[in-house]
Amino acid sequence: MKKLFLLTMTILIITSCKTKTQDENPLMKPFDTPFQTPPYDLIKAEYFIPAFEAAIEAHNMEIEKIVNSKETPNFENTILAYDKSGEFLSRVMSTFSHINGNNTNDELQKIDEYMTPIRSKHSDEIALNDVLFKRIKHVYDNRFEQNLDKSQIRVTEKYYQDFERRGANLNTEEKQQLKEINSQLSSLYLQFNKNLLTENNKTKIFVPNERILVGLPDYAVEAAAIAAKNDGHEGEFMFTTKNPSMLPVLQYAENRDLRKKIYKAYYMRCNNNDENDNKEIIDKITNLRLRKANLLGYETFAHYQIAVNMAENPETVYEFIMDIWSHCLGKAKEELTEMQLLANNDNVKIEAWDWWYYAEKVRKAKYDLDQNEIKPYFSVKNVRDGMFYLSNKLYGITFRKLDNVQTYLPDVEVFEALEANGNHIGILYLDYFPRTGKRQGAWCSIMRSGGFDSKGNRTYPLVTISCNFTPPGEDTPALLTFDETETLFHEFGHALHRLFQFGKYSRTTGSMPRDMVELPSQIMENWCSEPEMLKVYARHYQTNEIIPDELIAKLNNSGNFNAGFAITERLAATILDLDYQSIRKEQAIDILKFERESMTRIGLLHEILPRYRSTYFRHIFASDGYSAGYYVYTWAEILDKDAYNAYVESGDLYNQDLASKFRKYILTEIGEDEPLTQYIRFRGAPPSNEPFMKSKGYFN
Repeated sequence: MKKLFLLTMTILIITSCKTKTQDENPLMKPFDTPFQTPPYDLIKAEYFIPAFEAAIEAHNMEIEKIVNSKETPNFENTILAYDKSGEFLSRVMSTFSHINGNNTNDELQKIDEYMTPIRSKHSDEIALNDVLFKRIKHVYDNRFEQNLDKSQIRVTEKYYQDFERRGANLNTEEKQQLKEINSQLSSLYLQFNKNLLTENNKTKIFVPNERILVGLPDYAVEAAAIAAKNDGHEGEFMFTTKNPSMLPVLQYAENRDLRKKIYKAYYMRCNNNDENDNKEIIDKITNLRLRKANLLGYETFAHYQIAVNMAENPETVYEFIMDIWSHCLGKAKEELTEMQLLANNDNVKIEAWDWWYYAEKVRKAKYDLDQNEIKPYFSVKNVRDGMFYLSNKLYGITFRKLDNVQTYLPDVEVFEALEANGNHIGILYLDYFPRTGKRQGAWCSIMRSGGFDSKGNRTYPLVTISCNFTPPGEDTPALLTFDETETLFHEFGHALHRLFQFGKYSRTTGSMPRDMVELPSQIMENWCSEPEMLKVYARHYQTNEIIPDELIAKLNNSGNFNAGFAITERLAATILDLDYQSIRKEQAIDILKFERESMTRIGLLHEILPRYRSTYFRHIFASDGYSAGYYVYTWAEILDKDAYNAYVESGDLYNQDLASKFRKYILTEIGEDEPLTQYIRFRGAPPSNEPFMKSKGYFN
């Protein structure tokens, strides 16, 4: 009965969507708004399907024009024409994805379910178009005889590589198989993500009275009381598995049963043999990916994914990760020993849900640092202003708050990025807080790239940062932990990359291999704890007092605190990812057994779980995005520590000459050449591992 009702609702939604005319649908034409930003007050969910269908039809016509051309294929009539095609579809897709990711609802999810296979089919029909590929191949084969410049040659090579990797050289039967695999995968990704969102939203733990919350800071108790009241449980306290709600419990709650209950709810997400269980989906995804990789001529899906990265193959990645693994595991064991000495006083044998609690006790005992001491200095406004200050010191840019740009919700801020001379760079949206329709985590996305459109007009980027920080209390602003502070700086690094990227061609503008894409973000984290930066942005939200030197010293002295745990849980997830994508034969996968054997093989401590267990490992199972690629955070950390060390060596943390080179070679022109070549142009030498190892204390 429930399935019949949902099917009926889907049909009604789709029928309603199809009745909307072009005149009343703002998605059907370029946005007539300041900076051509989405007119959110005019956009209704029912407008998306007709807009998608019209945009796909328009894209098909653009492809047909290229394919049916009687002219000999050349850069302008084939490569450039293809590069500039699909602008309408891109505008509709980016607008939909942004709303759906930040403020989804049942109607939007039904639209996504309806459109996903249609978009997948459309993409495959272009990628597997024989005539289109022949024209691209002709330009590629003759690229050195057509008087092309270096940028034109590179974009031609990239498109030829893209089409090869998407199956253009397969025979007719193989192409049909690939289409079926891609269609199935797109639906499975959608379902994985939907299950996780549902699970995140439905998991609520109610505490009847405040006596159970002994140890929790006041802000966490207040937030839990507000959450319970908003959920219709006034007088109780509500906790979820979202980090702002969960982590204070794990860190401070003296009630061990409460810590266990909330952590178990977290690590058992989508693993409860109910309608939101993701195990069967993971089994199907993993086997379909292997089938796809084999079809395209690769041993494993990991080989397929990593072939275009800096690492080039999974063997290199495994060796890289395992070289670090023994160091970080040893550190984690030392940390566990230290914590267990304290836990012995409570007659407790530490389990996974105890780690954060006793780590905080060690932090307090060893460094005399209580995280709650520093939190008042890191209001979200102060941190935001701090990252804007840093970008001004490095690049001379400024950010001006706008009130004339529409947003999808009133608590979203909008800023215009400006060059030192006042020239417009782009628009930045900041969305800080969790909500029911928002996926977990923090991310940066782009709604429009900078460059040139099909008519040769300059386009300016629209960039968004989405987070899930603790909202303001009734009498306090939103206050961030230092980890959250680093997160906002991290995402701002991605935003700067998107704001600064600029080029003639969409394919290469800002293009980075997956294992370099975290460099622009992670390098920004290095400035967060520098004393001269802290004294600019870390101010008490009540008194505006600059953070005292004593607290700065404690913060920096504890910089490597719990580092063994942090990198161990991350590398455990990295290895789990690689193991899934490295299977060599199709098989029925017992997901829990696979995960257990993977972690046992590397000797992961019983007291530590991988940062993401399989059933909620969104990075690798909600899309192809970071599959066989979770290693990139560690790989890029080698790059970011070496890059930041250039500033340290120069004696000027705001060295504008270095910043100018970083902006030019890494943020703006990265797609113009091989990534290592571009890095050397910035740094003057290949990256060294030593700054990374020293930052973790391995060489100290």
